Amino acid sequence: MIPVLLVDDDRGLCETLRDGLARRGYEALVVHEPERAAERVLDEDFDAIVCDVNMPGMNGIELCRRIVAARSDVPVIVLTAFGSFDTAVAAIRAGAYDFLSKPVKIDALALALQRATEHRRLATEVRRLRQEMDRAALPDDIIGRSAAMRAVHDRIGRVAQTDASVVITGESGTGKEVVARRIHAASPRAGKPFVAINCAALPEALLESELFGHVRGAFTDARESRTGLLREADGGTVFLDEIGDMPIGLQPKLLRVLQERTVRPVGGGKELPIDVRFISATNRDLEAAVEARTFREDLYFRINVVDIALPPLRARGSSDILALVQHFLGEVSAQLKKPVRGISTAAAERLIAHRWPGNVRELKNSIEKAVALAQFDTIGIDDLPARVVGAEPPDVQRSWQPQGELVSLEEMGRRYIIHVLESVAGNKAAAARILQIERKTLYRKLEQWGWRSGDDELPKSV
Repeated sequence: MIPVLLVDDDRGLCETLRDGLARRGYEALVVHEPERAAERVLDEDFDAIVCDVNMPGMNGIELCRRIVAARSDVPVIVLTAFGSFDTAVAAIRAGAYDFLSKPVKIDALALALQRATEHRRLATEVRRLRQEMDRAALPDDIIGRSAAMRAVHDRIGRVAQTDASVVITGESGTGKEVVARRIHAASPRAGKPFVAINCAALPEALLESELFGHVRGAFTDARESRTGLLREADGGTVFLDEIGDMPIGLQPKLLRVLQERTVRPVGGGKELPIDVRFISATNRDLEAAVEARTFREDLYFRINVVDIALPPLRARGSSDILALVQHFLGEVSAQLKKPVRGISTAAAERLIAHRWPGNVRELKNSIEKAVALAQFDTIGIDDLPARVVGAEPPDVQRSWQPQGELVSLEEMGRRYIIHVLESVAGNKAAAARILQIERKTLYRKLEQWGWRSGDDELPKSV
């Protein structure tokens, strides 16, 4: 049923119109006082509003003007006296979507409501598409064919067509939102909204309001109702970035949303259904957070149906780094309108040698600076940031292999496993993927070497 608000002081007419609209798929809430109607519009969400002009107190033209000012997205249909052209013009000037002459026929009203609600749907879709274009700040593709990234590609392909909740882990700057957007784009929900929110960027009360919405008067500054991101994403995907930093007091409320697939706005008394897919991301070890009791175990299992571990850039190898460099060169040179098409061998060696603590985001920033400073069509060492120039070339970097020392095959394997773990900042899931072993196998080996779950430090590499 499509919710609409019917405002008229003629009680008999309201009953007739409500019954007729109900048979045509509309659920009409009837209000006889225009002042009360203005309040209901702020507190509740209607797909359209129908109001009469001649009512005691506030007339329909003024009511229309107030509704349009407060909720410009909700179309208003004004009922005017037969042949009252001046009133119809006044209604349109007040922002009314349409007007009908009284006595109104139920079929004509239903047709006007159909046009109005379709207009609202299209306007909402246009607004969503504009927001999607504004959000497209990161690369729109996942670059890299290293073994670690092939595992990521495979994981995306296998999970995209399902509605399973996904947790993407990895250091800051590895491209977790890019992966989330790729999953959404490859899913049956691709034509619906992708809504992202950073759980670490807002205090608990504001984050709750952003996610769940609120009704007018729910707190001091709540001067009008807000839908909330979970309902804005209806039919699509919600991306909860840095979910490991979500306040502990808010976690049970999110758990209820995941379990019941309903949301209750802050200050509201009604559960509203939602249809969304949840993708979360974090640079924290959620299992360790569960053990430390800073993250709820039941919420962890609810969001972590499928996990995708993104490797840090330093663990992806030189081929991925150079592929990303070439991608960013083309992108940035077009943006800056500078014909920079390549990179010198010496500069490439420095890029490969750098540890990239900021990962892909840092690499893109470095290429942007290099292109901006480049004097020729090829980037040289002098164009790179100082922190990159200072990196040692690959042939003199300290390696995990024993230098002249003969060790057993078991010890060689132990050192390589620790080396991989150090390269991915201790991310067990990412290390297990690179090593192509089960995570429980990795845990068992680490425990054999003296490590225990919850330890911050890894066993020594040598």
